[in-house]
Amino acid sequence: MLGGVSSANNLIVGDQDPELEQRLSDELDTFNTAATGADDRGAFSVKVTDDAGGLVGGLAAWTWGGLCGIDMVWIREDSRNDGWGSKILLAAEEEARRRGCDRIAVSSFTFQAPGFYQRHGYVETGRTRGIPGGNEDVHMFKSLT
Repeated sequence: MLGGVSSANNLIVGDQDPELEQRLSDELDTFNTAATGADDRGAFSVKVTDDAGGLVGGLAAWTWGGLCGIDMVWIREDSRNDGWGSKILLAAEEEARRRGCDRIAVSSFTFQAPGFYQRHGYVETGRTRGIPGGNEDVHMFKSLT
């Protein structure tokens, strides 16, 4: 017996496993709902395309219990000075409000865009050190009320 676990169990380390990720997400959603009473988790995205259908930029986020979390934001390099980041972020904030959120959180590496979020009213709540190149992950929060 290893650490209280029967030796009949198998510990498997491998490449990304989408089926496992979905199962873990489902199990955690069930646990989190039981612990908090909040059962309104949902994902959304904001996307900008050019006239040829190419991706200019986008955002992926989730909402749950009045909180919106931004997972990813990306703008194509040749469009980064065209205001799309602000338009996408404002659209996401509006969608979060529409879904009943009153707060939003995001993190950005120091070599990415923490200043961008701060210019949009986000406040730093902490940092994680140890990002490659001597960088940090800056955690930020904004009230949507």
